[in-house]
Amino acid sequence: MRNRTAITSLCCILAAVWAGCASPRSDFYTLSPSAKAAPAAAGYSVAVGPVSVPEIVDRPQIVVRTGPNQVFIDEFHRWGSPLRDGIARGIAGNLAGLLGAQVSVFPHPTSFAAKYRAAVDVMVFDSTPGDSAALDAVWGIRGAGGGAISSGRTTVRETVPDDSYASLVAAHSRALEKLSGDIADAIRGLEHGGRK
Repeated sequence: MRNRTAITSLCCILAAVWAGCASPRSDFYTLSPSAKAAPAAAGYSVAVGPVSVPEIVDRPQIVVRTGPNQVFIDEFHRWGSPLRDGIARGIAGNLAGLLGAQVSVFPHPTSFAAKYRAAVDVMVFDSTPGDSAALDAVWGIRGAGGGAISSGRTTVRETVPDDSYASLVAAHSRALEKLSGDIADAIRGLEHGGRK
């Protein structure tokens, strides 16, 4: 009887230790293009990139703002790919939908032959669950010859309706759609002979 009690006690202790050592699972998120169906196919191509992001958010973990001068790096809510890649792919997907053009992400081999290249410098990428997703980006469009032919700045703040990370990431995707819309408008203007 004593042996059975000792074995049961040992099993309970080992189970408790194992449960205490088990780490919570991490959730992974991706930005997604949200622009709708493309218009008639465009006769030109666009490359997106390079994209730069602030060093503070250039990490696998989602960085959330907890105060004016404070952030929290969440170990258990992470980006599914490097943030700059996710932003570039989100913009590329949106531009393909908005312009009907062939869009690639720099430095993909097809990007070197693109008629336009859109480079994006993200200056602010703030995440505040239950409040907002903020994006401030400076962008420039270069032609096939390499010269800068258009530039602009997009500042967006999207409301986050609840504290979930899924809602936060969806708000960032909506902000990227607005940034993509500004870039698409500039490219359309260039195609129709207007220059900024």
